[in-house]
Amino acid sequence: MKAKIKKLNSDGIVKLETSGDIKEVRINEDFLHPKDESIALCFRGKNSSGIIELNVKEFQELAQRVEKSLHLLGEVKIIK
Repeated sequence: MKAKIKKLNSDGIVKLETSGDIKEVRINEDFLHPKDESIALCFRGKNSSGIIELNVKEFQELAQRVEKSLHLLGEVKIIK
């Protein structure tokens, strides 16, 4: 997995790139506040680690977009 982040700072724009493997996917349930449920993707690289947290609506939108484009991935043959 690769993560690319751009943040506006008082000094200007700061760009951060990191990579690593997804080590754990956590589903955070809250029985008292169901709207606060989230999905967390935990990753760890050589010199970095982090958590990407999505709410349920964001995760569903992501899954729908990926499912629509999944057929585009596959073998590509180059004919010369």
